[in-house]
Amino acid sequence: MFDVGTATIIIAMLLGLVLLGVHVAVALGVTSAVGIYAVTGKVRIVEATLASTAAEALRDFTFAVIPLFMLMGEFIARSGAITNIYAAINRGLKRVPARLAIATVLGNTMFSFVTGVSIASAAAFSRIAYPEMRAYQYHRGFALGSIAGSSVLGMLIPPSVLMIVWGILTEQSIGALFLAGVLPGLMLASMFLIYIVGIAILRPEMVGEEGFGKAAEKVKPVAHDDGAPLDPVTVVTSILGVGFIIAAVLGGIWFGVFTPTEGAGAGAALALLFAMANGMRFKMFVSAIYAVGKTAAPILILLFAAALYSRTLAMTGVTTAIREYFIQSGLEPWMVLAIIVLIWFILGMLIDSISIMLLTVPIVEPIATAFGYDRLAFAMIGILAIEAGLLTPPFGLLIYTVKAAIRDPDVGVQQIFKSSVPYWCIMLLAVALILLFPGIANYLPSVLM
Repeated sequence: MFDVGTATIIIAMLLGLVLLGVHVAVALGVTSAVGIYAVTGKVRIVEATLASTAAEALRDFTFAVIPLFMLMGEFIARSGAITNIYAAINRGLKRVPARLAIATVLGNTMFSFVTGVSIASAAAFSRIAYPEMRAYQYHRGFALGSIAGSSVLGMLIPPSVLMIVWGILTEQSIGALFLAGVLPGLMLASMFLIYIVGIAILRPEMVGEEGFGKAAEKVKPVAHDDGAPLDPVTVVTSILGVGFIIAAVLGGIWFGVFTPTEGAGAGAALALLFAMANGMRFKMFVSAIYAVGKTAAPILILLFAAALYSRTLAMTGVTTAIREYFIQSGLEPWMVLAIIVLIWFILGMLIDSISIMLLTVPIVEPIATAFGYDRLAFAMIGILAIEAGLLTPPFGLLIYTVKAAIRDPDVGVQQIFKSSVPYWCIMLLAVALILLFPGIANYLPSVLM
């Protein structure tokens, strides 16, 4: 039975705690406990619900997908393969305008297939690509904008942490979500490339190409691409190794050979063998485990708190009541979607993407379904809109990650935010395209599943 007072308390308390700076997991847990007690009036039921939710979370192998895929990406990153592939792309595009920025987008696209975390992409390519672009006299803002902007591909191209979280929250097939993200991810990467080439043609000074090649000849390349000949065997081994892991893991999931959890485990094992073959030692192995643990543990705690929050919403009838309110409001479907996206943008200015998803998806996904939106297309729209928050001030987690990684005192956070605006706009255009043509998200799942 829906109680307006209880629903108001739950929503107001949750928003209040988050805005006061309380950790999202704590806010979800406290709000859930208060909501369950308000409905039942018994502490024992609160304790039982908490215990049963925790037990189910521990027994659910789906939760293991996140750390295993992150471990796969970490091992591949430490193998040096991505750096080799980036250098090869860079050399192969030598006569193409803005080749370094293009190589960054293509490298991020490749890296996105092995790691589901945008922050990892931003940190890696800030160290790999930025010194190269500065050596060739790229405009600082343009260089960093291309790094931060293309890093969002990590959350759209599978395996993606946001897709896994979305699948857990909405009880959708993670394999289908992975498939649904491939074409939108490649479309977004293509749109980024078109923008970069356009800037290179219209404003060549932004990419150090006033008399292309002359400025570059005066400055010696630094960092990872020092101009030394690349070992063809190393490059081919890196491409084939990474390609094989991606094809084996994602192909196995898509064709039903194994579940996403089994695929993630197989991917982590293959990536470990690949990294060891490329010289990774025990110390680096321990470091990789520790890095993944620091990132994955908070996410898993958040997922547990979100599961408890979802149960509270169901017990209090909040989700059903909100859905009925929108249905009876007389609003057009596009108006409802606009409201949802606006909420995501506002929250993106304050908190991180996973927290936004945990707070809103259990409520808005049933609303979107009730208004006739395709579930897979809406998932891609949601992930894109939420991911845009990583480029939105004042939080902009990707922007601060890039700033911390480059260690360039001449670049301010404001400059990186400003240079990332075109990529944010391109993401909005991608949202509109998926809304108009949901087949972009649905084509591969309909063919391969």
